[in-house]
Amino acid sequence: MKEAAAAPPAGEGEALAHVPVLAGFARAFAIFERLLVILCSLALVGASCILSYSVIARHFFQAATYWQDEASVFLIVGATFLSAAHVQARRGHVGIEALAEILPPAANRIRSFLVDLASFAFCAFFAWKSWTLFHEAWVDGQTSSSTWGPPLWVPYSLMALGMTLLSIQILLQLVAALPGGEKR
Repeated sequence: MKEAAAAPPAGEGEALAHVPVLAGFARAFAIFERLLVILCSLALVGASCILSYSVIARHFFQAATYWQDEASVFLIVGATFLSAAHVQARRGHVGIEALAEILPPAANRIRSFLVDLASFAFCAFFAWKSWTLFHEAWVDGQTSSSTWGPPLWVPYSLMALGMTLLSIQILLQLVAALPGGEKR
């Protein structure tokens, strides 16, 4: 496994210097991602507090907490999907690097580009389907079947937004990998 994969990449703006309009967008997008990561971190802390409260309330006070599981799941889903683009920007997702170690640099760039292209296609499709789920849940007023019954547009919107951001990040990396962009 490569040690460099864990290190943050050069700024997307520098990698996209050959496309000036995208360079500014990439820098703004990176700042937005960092802010989202802070919110995602707070969401995970919130989920852990809710679950801890639930355990304490049930054990010591025999109090029913019918809302905590879904609230925690919504927070964790949001944190997971909304932070995916930030993780992708650092190439932090799980990957198998067996070929990367044995391929020559030019072949490895092609392999990496093709993997990013396939990832973009999958993530863009996932984002599109997530937006259709969000739309259906919003229009139909769908709610969870639990006692609490929160609206399902909430997790669907988090999932759709997160996958859209991930698709944008992968697209920026694809453009950066084109001739004149960063060399990986």
